[in-house]
Amino acid sequence: MYALFWLIDQLIGLYVWALIIAAVFSLLVSFNVLDTRNRFVWTIGDFLYKITEPAIRPIRRFMPNLGGIDISPMILILLLYAARIFLWQTLWPLVAG
Repeated sequence: MYALFWLIDQLIGLYVWALIIAAVFSLLVSFNVLDTRNRFVWTIGDFLYKITEPAIRPIRRFMPNLGGIDISPMILILLLYAARIFLWQTLWPLVAG
């Protein structure tokens, strides 16, 4: 059972990193540092979009318009860290104890 909790914790951690990388990638594309006409850059951007957008989209629906500032990845990261804390502080003692 410990392996399952460890695996879930690691997957949440990897997803947090994917969100951070996607946000930085988006900034670099918007400032024309990265060129999406390059096939490799486009493939990375498309992959990051496909894995992060389904989780971010519902948060964006409820967020007010902040004038071009998108804080939905940060809210999702906070929710994921809350899930990690819940996982280890609440569920783990029930299983291990």
